[in-house]
Amino acid sequence: MKRDTNTLSHKPRRVLGRPVRFSITYSRKIKTMFWQEDNPETLFQVPDDIVDVLFSVTCKRLPVDHAYALSAALRQAVPWIVEGDSGAAVHTVHVAGSQNGWERPDHGTDQYLILSRRTKLTIRVPRQRTAALLKDLEGKVLDVAGCPLTIGPGKIRRLSKEKTLFSRYVAAVPDAAEEAFLDWAAHALSDQGIRVRKALCGKMTLLTTPGGMLRTRSLMLSDLAPEESVRLQQQGLGPHREMGCGIFIPHKGIDPISKTTSG
Repeated sequence: MKRDTNTLSHKPRRVLGRPVRFSITYSRKIKTMFWQEDNPETLFQVPDDIVDVLFSVTCKRLPVDHAYALSAALRQAVPWIVEGDSGAAVHTVHVAGSQNGWERPDHGTDQYLILSRRTKLTIRVPRQRTAALLKDLEGKVLDVAGCPLTIGPGKIRRLSKEKTLFSRYVAAVPDAAEEAFLDWAAHALSDQGIRVRKALCGKMTLLTTPGGMLRTRSLMLSDLAPEESVRLQQQGLGPHREMGCGIFIPHKGIDPISKTTSG
């Protein structure tokens, strides 16, 4: 017996900026409906006006506290990288907390990180600077606090639109307690058009410089909109970007950060 079916097709409607066609099929026994909507996060495309450049390195070890030493070595090898108008930000070198029975030592210039072949040196720069950076830095041998670091080829990577970002070192008001630090961060981020929804302040870490110890704290921000996430990675937070301060990277979420920043 033939089933009586009528199909109504509606004109395209615009959902979140894109036309979407939907149809409703009616019958005596079946009612089906297909509805497709775009996810706002999938619509956002990460711009490439600022990118990370990841260089392979050959180096046996580096001091755990190497932020200033790395910045000074880069200044000597390629001076423009650490100039104020270069737009560059130098990530500190990071390795896993433990590997092959090795435990990450305490922070200090007399403790060392053991680097692997997968370890990268990452520098965040405006896109128009990438050609100069790749040309000027590849093949250089840096002296980082007495540790030779040979820089190999680099590759370009776009920033992330992840909603959770983490910075190991944020330099803010000296001697600021956690509450005061978070208050400062919230105001500074608001000035950048970034709304703080979830924030976690970590322990204080001292970075060695010729002028004395630089006080920093780690900071996690979660539930960022994609545009906010990219803006924060592009602009950073606070001073001393040439020493890895205020540089934000994607992170899995609040629980892993709570574990790594406690104690």
